[in-house]
Amino acid sequence: MPYDYDLLVIGSGPAGEKGAAQAAYFGKRVALIERAPAPGGAAVHTGTLPSKTLRESALFLSGHRQAELYGIQVSLDRARAVPRLMSSKEHVIHAEVDRIHWNLDRHHVDYLHGDARLADPHTVEITAGASPPRRITAEFILLSTGSTPFHPPDIPFEDPDIDDSDSILRMDRLPESLGVIGAGVIGCEYASMFAALGCKVTLIEPRNELLSFLDADMSEALRVAMVESGIDVRLQTGAGQVQRVGDYIVVQLTYPSPDHIGRGPAFKMPEGKTGAARGEIAVEKLLFAAGRSGNTAGLGLEATGVKLGKRGYVEVDKDYRTSVPSIYAAGDVIGFPALASTSMEQARVAVCHAFCFTYKAQVSELLPYGIYTIPEVSCVGLSEEDAIARGLDVVAGKALYKHNARGRIIGDAGGMVKLVFERGTRKLIGAHCIGDRATELVHTGQAIIMLGGTVETLIEMVFNYPTLSECYKYAAYDALGRLAEPKHKTEDPDGS
Repeated sequence: MPYDYDLLVIGSGPAGEKGAAQAAYFGKRVALIERAPAPGGAAVHTGTLPSKTLRESALFLSGHRQAELYGIQVSLDRARAVPRLMSSKEHVIHAEVDRIHWNLDRHHVDYLHGDARLADPHTVEITAGASPPRRITAEFILLSTGSTPFHPPDIPFEDPDIDDSDSILRMDRLPESLGVIGAGVIGCEYASMFAALGCKVTLIEPRNELLSFLDADMSEALRVAMVESGIDVRLQTGAGQVQRVGDYIVVQLTYPSPDHIGRGPAFKMPEGKTGAARGEIAVEKLLFAAGRSGNTAGLGLEATGVKLGKRGYVEVDKDYRTSVPSIYAAGDVIGFPALASTSMEQARVAVCHAFCFTYKAQVSELLPYGIYTIPEVSCVGLSEEDAIARGLDVVAGKALYKHNARGRIIGDAGGMVKLVFERGTRKLIGAHCIGDRATELVHTGQAIIMLGGTVETLIEMVFNYPTLSECYKYAAYDALGRLAEPKHKTEDPDGS
């Protein structure tokens, strides 16, 4: 039986767009279905691009960089700040929507608008407005419907001053104070952004460190930078009851028992408190940023046989195929790592596997992470702690921006590049950056790791001067010196 299309893609975020384009590039008949008014998904409309655009706009409007570098005091017009922030965000969104339409058109992908629901493993029913449902068939289906912010039942999101990571982008005013529950990537990014705009920010996190997947030195450097920017970072602190009291949102705080497991500092109970102590904060606005859920409700997946995991995420194998052979899934809808960059690659691999293309067989295991806090943090490969946990004998080298000419020029004294090398092979296995341009710098480390480069590779390289990239050479020199030291060096000559 002939199908209407070779591939049907549901969702037009990074995974959907790139998966559709990949199949069409190799001559397949492709249709992409999107229920939102415009393509792009969360990456374009509520997540990646809007938040990063707001970050850059916040840095510019607040004069954050100029104040640090030249001591210039910039007065922020709070009444006009939000309209200008939103204007900048909308401009970027519109440009990216136009680019997606252009990309789909040039690959001859049919763009269909409406709500999609699977009728069987090869059939999708599309409902658009008052029009009768339409059924189309395909040999393969790619699910790329993304995710949405998790809403626990005890948080009153109906209050206009309690936001998730989507609704915060629709704010109509700049609050004097902001509470952020959850110090994951989203929570840390928004906390940094609003602090740069002059808001009094309280960041609440039950764990005893920020972003535990980071190298411990990077996590601590970020915590220090956030505290120095005025953020009240409350680690090892839980959020209890949330309620409105007059003009404020009041969050009850809970403190755990002193027994902790983790890399962070030992827990210290607030003075005068014992046991599960309680306190509270009162803020004008509250951002809940503790988790997301897969966008799978209403798709008819369970009836089709597609298995779902926790919070509605689709379960897939290494080729991104679901429990139904003709249905694949990629991007945020399958959960971790939920990065736009990896979502694109997952979809390309899924499509290539479905149609037996030999072009792309797997997503690289070496994934860079970019966190757009202030300062930026980025990493690729193994952290020093993860390498040791795997039983590897490693040596780390560091180079600080304050010792780098370009770092001094731009006034970034807190930046750092840290490199992790395996002692025996001398190969680079991890690169970690914090500071201005960290998310760009990390790709040098990524290339060196993928090509099997060693500490000598970086020392032999010639870097432009003055550049932040020079930090790679001096971090390598730092590691080289440590490689030359005795493996079990002691402070006392007699070994005591």
